[in-house]
Amino acid sequence: MAVISSAKDSVLVVTYQVGLNELGAPILRQRSFPNVLVGASDQDVFEVANALYALQQYPLTAVRRDNRFELVDQGA
Repeated sequence: MAVISSAKDSVLVVTYQVGLNELGAPILRQRSFPNVLVGASDQDVFEVANALYALQQYPLTAVRRDNRFELVDQGA
């Protein structure tokens, strides 16, 4: 059974801080940006996230890229 994987899509996920709770711990939120070009470099995706959040009032704390692949059984 040979399985072939092909890139389907990519999602940019950012985590940002919206404030502090009563104990002083950060309050974090996440936002996803779908439809990132599969061929875009990780560096470009990171720079876009930083550029977007430079325009926001909340500081960016983490940047993640989720790549999704379709797996197909070539024996079927």
